Amino acid sequence: MSELNRIQTVDIVIPIYNEGDAIAVFHSNLRAALADLPYQFRITYVNDGSIDNSQAVLEQLYTAKPDTRILELSRNFGHQAAISAGLDLADSDAVVTLDGDGEHPPALIAEMLRLAEAGNDIVIGQREEPQKATWFKHVTSNAFYWMINRIGDTKINPGAADFRLITRPVLISLKQFHEYHRFLRGLIAWMGYRSVVLPYTPAGRIAGQSKYSLKKMLNLAMDAIFSFSLVPLYFAISLGGLFILLAIIEAIYVLSFWVTGQQSGLAPGWSSLMFVLLFAGGMIMISLGIIGVYLGYIFQEVKGRPTYLVRRFFDHPGKN
Repeated sequence: MSELNRIQTVDIVIPIYNEGDAIAVFHSNLRAALADLPYQFRITYVNDGSIDNSQAVLEQLYTAKPDTRILELSRNFGHQAAISAGLDLADSDAVVTLDGDGEHPPALIAEMLRLAEAGNDIVIGQREEPQKATWFKHVTSNAFYWMINRIGDTKINPGAADFRLITRPVLISLKQFHEYHRFLRGLIAWMGYRSVVLPYTPAGRIAGQSKYSLKKMLNLAMDAIFSFSLVPLYFAISLGGLFILLAIIEAIYVLSFWVTGQQSGLAPGWSSLMFVLLFAGGMIMISLGIIGVYLGYIFQEVKGRPTYLVRRFFDHPGKN
């Protein structure tokens, strides 16, 4: 029988980037979802360097609501860093993270808490139906999860983003990680705590468009692949071994002409030679590039720079 989790206090962490037109509606929906729940909630908005009116809207909410606080970062550090900043502030029995654009339905928080109190340390929100996104995003998302689950040792549920609940033991453990390149989905899956998947149908965005550009998606994919898998390095080694094998086969093939006295059959093959040189050179450059990426990640980690910097923190006295 699973040990039950006793939950009294809950932190809600919401990263915000240029969602000024959606914050007020989202906050109203969130408070309506929390109104009848028998827990003490504290809502933390993390402004990840927004350049619209998000900060002004958040400060209005802060003034009106004593259970709301704001962490304003010095610039845009990225979605994973913003969530990490909110988690570093959290100290409740459970923490729920969700986006402030409306796609993660706040009404599911009640079910997440029920599942957590039933003995689950992690409740993962998983999209039951594809989001209303372009075919390109669907294809790349499916390809990413297919690849990361095959080349890495940590299995990540497809469609499981950063809409989740974690209990205090998971939060304490997560705070021990000091990685600069963060992929929270992978880190939390790697820890191995008891988890359960909660399917949900994503709602539409309240306003605006997704802030996850192609560049940001590629950066997140790179963090996931190079932080949780050594397969690219093994691929480079295997590629080198393959070319050595091909070189041995080629040497045996050429020697066969000399053994049989058919040296005249060894006509100069400029085009084939150039093909081999270019192909081999390209593979070498790819292998060196893979190694270079790992070295770059190591270089950024050993510098020990913080994952984020705080510009201002708004909190009501006596509410910590």
